[in-house]
Amino acid sequence: MKILVLGATGYAGFHISRALRQEGHTVLGLTRDAAGTRARELLVEEVRPVEGLLSDPKTYRAALEESDAVVCAALDMNDPLGSDRLLFRTLREAQERTGRSRHLVFTTGITFLTTTGHVWDEKTPADPGNPLHLRAQAEQDLADSGLPHTVLRPSFIYGGSGRSSKSAQWFTAARDGEPVFYGDTTKRYTWVHVDDLAAAYVAVLRRPDAFDGQIFMLGDEHQPTILSVQQACLNAAGYTGDIAFQSAESGGVLETCADRDELVDSTKASTLLGWQPRHPGILEDTLTYYAAWDRAQPQN
Repeated sequence: MKILVLGATGYAGFHISRALRQEGHTVLGLTRDAAGTRARELLVEEVRPVEGLLSDPKTYRAALEESDAVVCAALDMNDPLGSDRLLFRTLREAQERTGRSRHLVFTTGITFLTTTGHVWDEKTPADPGNPLHLRAQAEQDLADSGLPHTVLRPSFIYGGSGRSSKSAQWFTAARDGEPVFYGDTTKRYTWVHVDDLAAAYVAVLRRPDAFDGQIFMLGDEHQPTILSVQQACLNAAGYTGDIAFQSAESGGVLETCADRDELVDSTKASTLLGWQPRHPGILEDTLTYYAAWDRAQPQN
């Protein structure tokens, strides 16, 4: 297939693009700057950069119309829901013009879910009062659109360059000598290695029709406390000082929303997609993850 990946130069999007190409697909990758360093890295992975913006469909419409499927691994922070709705509208218009549909693999997350229950699965309801509830609204709008689609909900991502991951924040804090832990020290998260995440997109697009309308939670079986993960990341980076403890609210909206256990059950992905995480977990190989992050940093 020919697949357009929106957000191809982002953390998850880059790994998804590479995995799809390694599966044998022709991959087009949307990027803000087709001449930038990250876009050049896409070319090395045999992914063709397409310059454009998620918020401006005319910049990617031609690439979308020549594609057989679309992966959205991007989030427009200025207008998340508005840009998602523009994407859905653009897909509908392309379907009307060309007479064929394109399967959309749409990425959301888990932090907008309710606090009800201990471990979350695909049936866990969204929390209307959560500031990130707009991700649930985007999922609902997509379901109501009638477009062929699959929704993937990653847990906390780690590995590779790290980029926007929490582990990268802690590696950076170790380097700068200012690590802070926000909120409840007993909270636990489910994690997923970025390459295991990418494998789920590959699995969906092997048989997209079989997964139309489905939602999948994605995470490994480990449920470490966040404090233990932060300490392991700081140790891997050579930090031996103290951690400052502050309230979740002082860390901003994202820290506040995630100041609780965020644990997922990926049984559905295992059963239907045949998806299984292959990496040993964030605590098992933290030195390797630090080395990968460190190597990805700009060289002076």
